[in-house]
Amino acid sequence: MAKLFAETGIGKHILRVHHWGIVLPNKEKADAFMDLFGLQEDYRGHVVPYDSDLIFTKRGDGCDAIEFILPLSGVLTQFNKGKGGIAHVAFLVDDIRATSQELRDMGMEMLEAEPVEGTEDIIVNFIRPKYTQGILVELIEQIAPINYDATFTSRREALGIEI
Repeated sequence: MAKLFAETGIGKHILRVHHWGIVLPNKEKADAFMDLFGLQEDYRGHVVPYDSDLIFTKRGDGCDAIEFILPLSGVLTQFNKGKGGIAHVAFLVDDIRATSQELRDMGMEMLEAEPVEGTEDIIVNFIRPKYTQGILVELIEQIAPINYDATFTSRREALGIEI
């Protein structure tokens, strides 16, 4: 398969689109969306810094994964006045720290000072939308195998978060 991203700039770090992030107010809305489009759940997680449960759909030929973000508290509960919507596009990169530094060298700011843990298998950071034509762009580095056995409850329990 041909490489779609440039061999220069940050394009040289991008491996592929990882997912499209959609904020929804609850799991029932995510289930309804998945049912409507015949999407299959791949795995679940919980992101502590944004106190949100996550459902990732499977990806395949012609289909990127979708991440349903189900905020439990914080600013994401008010995304699009609480109705949810498309939040970001995420790119898998080979080295999130090197990519972030190159962006800083270009005068851009990241949302976090350092990458933060996403699900237990990835670290993430975001490019502030003022540098990307108003689109929130998430950078992801895979740091461990995906835990397909994780549930919202098991992930929160492992992190010592009360349920």
